[in-house]
Amino acid sequence: MPVKYIPYYPNTIEGQAVLDNITRTQRVLRYRENDKVYDRIKRGMPYFEVEPIETVGDESENLVIRGECISACAYLKEQGIKVDLVYIDPPFASGADYAKKVYLRKNPKLAEKVAAAEQEMDLEELKAFEEKMYGDIWQKEDYLNWMYENLMAIKSVMGETASIYVHLDWHIGHYVKIVMDEVFGEDNFLNEVIWYYSNKMSRNSKDFARAHDSLFFYKNSDENVFTEIKIERDEPVMQSKRVWTGQKNMRARDEDGNIIYELSYEVKANDVWDIPYVASTDKQRVDYATQKPEALLQRIIDASSEIGMVVADFFGGSGVTAKVANDLGRKFIHCDIGINSIQTVRDRLKESKANFQILEIKDGVSLFRNPQQTMDKLAMLIPGLQKGVKGINDFWFGAITKSEEGTVPVYVPNLLNTQEKVLDIPLINTIVNQELQNLEVNAKKVIVYYIDIDDQKALGKFIKDNNATEIEVELKDLKNLLHDVVFEDIVEFGISQSDIGYIIEITKFISDRLIQKISEFNQKGNLQSLSKGKKFEPISISEEGLELIELIALDCKNSTGQWHSTAEIKIDKLGYVIKDGLKTKEFWDGKITCIETPKRIKIRNISGDETIRILE
Repeated sequence: MPVKYIPYYPNTIEGQAVLDNITRTQRVLRYRENDKVYDRIKRGMPYFEVEPIETVGDESENLVIRGECISACAYLKEQGIKVDLVYIDPPFASGADYAKKVYLRKNPKLAEKVAAAEQEMDLEELKAFEEKMYGDIWQKEDYLNWMYENLMAIKSVMGETASIYVHLDWHIGHYVKIVMDEVFGEDNFLNEVIWYYSNKMSRNSKDFARAHDSLFFYKNSDENVFTEIKIERDEPVMQSKRVWTGQKNMRARDEDGNIIYELSYEVKANDVWDIPYVASTDKQRVDYATQKPEALLQRIIDASSEIGMVVADFFGGSGVTAKVANDLGRKFIHCDIGINSIQTVRDRLKESKANFQILEIKDGVSLFRNPQQTMDKLAMLIPGLQKGVKGINDFWFGAITKSEEGTVPVYVPNLLNTQEKVLDIPLINTIVNQELQNLEVNAKKVIVYYIDIDDQKALGKFIKDNNATEIEVELKDLKNLLHDVVFEDIVEFGISQSDIGYIIEITKFISDRLIQKISEFNQKGNLQSLSKGKKFEPISISEEGLELIELIALDCKNSTGQWHSTAEIKIDKLGYVIKDGLKTKEFWDGKITCIETPKRIKIRNISGDETIRILE
């Protein structure tokens, strides 16, 4: 359960255009009971305990937060932290699944042979498979409700002169624009900025190629920070010189009254920005599905903030906002629910020599790497659960078949939707007075999993008083299901001492989860090769399994609690080593060294799972 609930911003802007098909659940939840409509007072933003995970560099106000936008805003508001500029690149409601390409590293023994032959690693020869990061699949009304609550939460931590840029595309942007009018006010709308990218591959179709996204730019109040942006012209042009008279901008004239002309090398940026997409060969590329170019964020941050101000991104993704903000002398807050995002931005910022603290919001749910993967995993964790059972609609996660009870429908809250995380009377009312009657199977019982529960005693009474069916409703805590589920990799290593300090050599690494993923990839590839008549090269793992390792770090300061990286090695996808944030052209030899006595070791596999072992 949350420690407490923190109020949102008091009210939306009065008298604005609204969308009638969204319920704006952060304000009022309504439910019917005996033909009467009950209103429940708004609950506010859930404030959970926040655990410091790691401090990188010196103590700093810069934050990297793993958690949902609303919970992160609750933390910031409780701490009295205000932000001066917000850029968010939320899911686009595009109906697509986004995946991360996972590359196997080179086995150190093979890397030694390549180095001896003075050969370059061939990118095309690298073995890789994909893992789903999140599913951007929403019902329109659900998405707009979700966006409304996020925007209200963000508004509650924005300073008086702050601005916000919301990055979307044609799928849902026009609806979100109306929601933003309601939250921030139509008069506070400044621009719809068009980001035009001519270098992105377009699909073959019978319509025009889509080559732009939209950024909706709003200020939070009457005044906002803004600096005019000038961009270099392709060729200089001759134009009249302008002077400010104190009242208006006038053409400059000489003593004889003739207009003075001069060459102009720059032009004021308009609301169409021609900035290339991050190509696969670009040095910026960090293999993150939704990565945006640094030039895009540089223009936003230059225009709408000043040195020392706080720039926040609550759907931080690849970390481009935090990275560019740091480069430009701003403070940053990066927030994302996915562990891959946190790891990507952490490594990216470390290479940039940034100082920051990593925090994790303890919302009671042990997510794997992101909510989507947890939802996928739940189907295997719930004993006997089957998906797609006939007579069970999409409201239910699946069903369990038992000899005594027959078919038992199972409800699981959607971890991607904040509104479903608290089991309360409105949700129970939907189950009891709607979904039980809609069942097309003869069920004796249903199971309802929850993450947080409003008032279990009151819910039990409501079910008893309002359930007109003979179906039993059993409530179960989802946290109990996830609590004992730990997927740790097996690592074998040896420790020795030399003149340079301590040497830790990794001799074996086993990741059952990754081996399973690779086996699935190989099976799928073999089937496709048989049907298409093409040769398939399966992915094979060495006996040592060291090619499954992405990062090794040693903590010589703490054996428990917040992590402190005394020494760190990251292996990039070409097999080269990044030592303590510095890129090299060395191949990893399976070892990591440190001067001080190491207290614990952390190993991150190529999918992002981390395993920590105490060495003392």
